[in-house]
Amino acid sequence: MLDDFLIRALLAGVLVALVAGPFGCFVIWRKMAYFGDTMAHSALLGVTLSLLLEIHPGIGVFLVASLIAISLVLLQQHAALPGDTILGILSHSTLALGLIAIGLMSGNRIDLMSYLFGDVLSVSLEDIQLIGIGAPLALIALVVIWRPLLAGTVNEELAQAESQNPKLAQLCYLLLLAGVIAIAIKIVGILLITALLVIPAATARRWAATPEWMAVLAAGIGVVAVMCGLSASLLADIAAGPAIVVSALVLFLVTTVLPRR
Repeated sequence: MLDDFLIRALLAGVLVALVAGPFGCFVIWRKMAYFGDTMAHSALLGVTLSLLLEIHPGIGVFLVASLIAISLVLLQQHAALPGDTILGILSHSTLALGLIAIGLMSGNRIDLMSYLFGDVLSVSLEDIQLIGIGAPLALIALVVIWRPLLAGTVNEELAQAESQNPKLAQLCYLLLLAGVIAIAIKIVGILLITALLVIPAATARRWAATPEWMAVLAAGIGVVAVMCGLSASLLADIAAGPAIVVSALVLFLVTTVLPRR
């Protein structure tokens, strides 16, 4: 019999992997890995604000990450700066603000390591409820905006000509990605969230013939990485979050050297 904390950890990890895989496909297609890092860095500020407001950390992370996503869209439209420059400003500014906020919170002790690298083995029933509601809703919303988002990824001008409204789909995707990061922070932590988005999708890319099949494969590869990572964590007594990411890396390396049919 598995202990309750193992069942909760496995359930939470599988749910996050199922939703992170398809979202990670668009991160790769749109070359948004740096944006994922920016959202992850903003998560630290979200955690500190949630502690100050006494709300669930996932809610605070989602609010701050959503604000970053909206700010990026507005700055790209009105600021005469390249996108990577804007991302650099937002990423390091929010990280610095989060560190300052932590320094000012003298009355609260924060387990910074668990937020930086995740602590899936300490997932609570409240976390399971949040992930169990948020992950399916994010997947359903992604299915709804899939066609205009994919069309805008391939050719934004053509998508606009076909009345697909790719800009609205992009904004919805960024807000949904903020939600995915908020529910994934407990699994792999602030510093490793982008890896969970990118590595399974990159592994699936070589073997997928269609975008939809790539999304399904990425979700499956993420689930395998979670199961292998949790097993390695228990057997070798290592941190679960990094073990999940390393497992995903091993799968990527193995599939890279395998001959493709």
